[in-house]
Amino acid sequence: MGGVTSSMAAKMAFFPPNPPSYKLITDDATGLLLLDHFPHRENVDVLRLPTRRGTDIVAVYVRHPMATSTLLYSHGNAADIGQMYELFIELSIHLRVNLMGYDYSGYGQSSGKPGEHNTYADIEAAYKCLEESYGTKQENIILYGQSVGSGPTLDLAARLPRLRAVVLHSPILSGLRVMYPVKRTYWFDIYKNIDKIPLVKCPVLVIHGTSDEVVDCSHGKQLWELCQEKYEPLWLKGGNHCNLEMYPEYLRHLKKFISTVEKSPSRRNTGRRSTDGIEQPRRSTDCFEAPRKSMDRRDKPRKSTDRTEKLKFHEYKFTNIEKLEKLKVSFDQMERSRRSVEYHEKSRKSIDLQLEKARKSVDWLDRIRAV
Repeated sequence: MGGVTSSMAAKMAFFPPNPPSYKLITDDATGLLLLDHFPHRENVDVLRLPTRRGTDIVAVYVRHPMATSTLLYSHGNAADIGQMYELFIELSIHLRVNLMGYDYSGYGQSSGKPGEHNTYADIEAAYKCLEESYGTKQENIILYGQSVGSGPTLDLAARLPRLRAVVLHSPILSGLRVMYPVKRTYWFDIYKNIDKIPLVKCPVLVIHGTSDEVVDCSHGKQLWELCQEKYEPLWLKGGNHCNLEMYPEYLRHLKKFISTVEKSPSRRNTGRRSTDGIEQPRRSTDCFEAPRKSMDRRDKPRKSTDRTEKLKFHEYKFTNIEKLEKLKVSFDQMERSRRSVEYHEKSRKSIDLQLEKARKSVDWLDRIRAV
């Protein structure tokens, strides 16, 4: 059953740049790792980090002499740290933070294959490096997740009760909800952020473009509503999925947020038991789960964020209503099949059949390629 989930996740969500945008080289004089084509900077370390799932990931650590916070940045889909490098440098300078960015397994020069649970191990390895190699305390770390990166970011944030803050940049409610407006959580879904965001105890800033055609702005708005500690969100009018950094308001609002959380220690730490390490992960999402009542709606209906927005994608758009109806029928058939199965082994053929039908109904890959 776990294999079905992993296979579906890999097909749905991950598009590492091919070929990678950078190569790793070793400086002959110093023995240091460097990113090819980028000049060496004294304040930048290039690292290889082992993960608990047996892969080695590449990371960069940017130091700022005046920093009191460290940003742990999980980038979006179809990107690697070679493409993100200059942005990392600029963010460190303008926000006055240390910054660690990393490539997921199977991205850039990181080994292994992309996968939901690999990304969870990847961010844990980066976090562990900050603690053990740089002496960074949990209370000084801000987790930053962009698009698909909101998945590992919220998974870790839900298990770290003393984080300084979290930033969600064009985040997703879940992988399946990007493609189809389901109102409950299915066992085979990936990055179930909608179920994890209520567990995050630190201040959360959500940034989303109102014209995002890859991940609708309603995803960011609903996640913000579910936060325990809401910070004033930033809805960038006219912003799409890939250009929010170009808006002056982006940097201004981010600066204000970091300044606020640095000056105002949260009362969330009062009376809470100390947690030296990462809490144990909850039950794997690779295991069979019965659908839960969705957090998409509360007892009282909301005004706008619960209304299903029209699905809009860069590379594929519905032009035939019959395709949408076929997809709806496929999910209905999948739900009836799931309810009739009592044992995991008996359900495999039924679930595989329904997933295949859904895959043929709609080209899921093209619709999320830009995530």
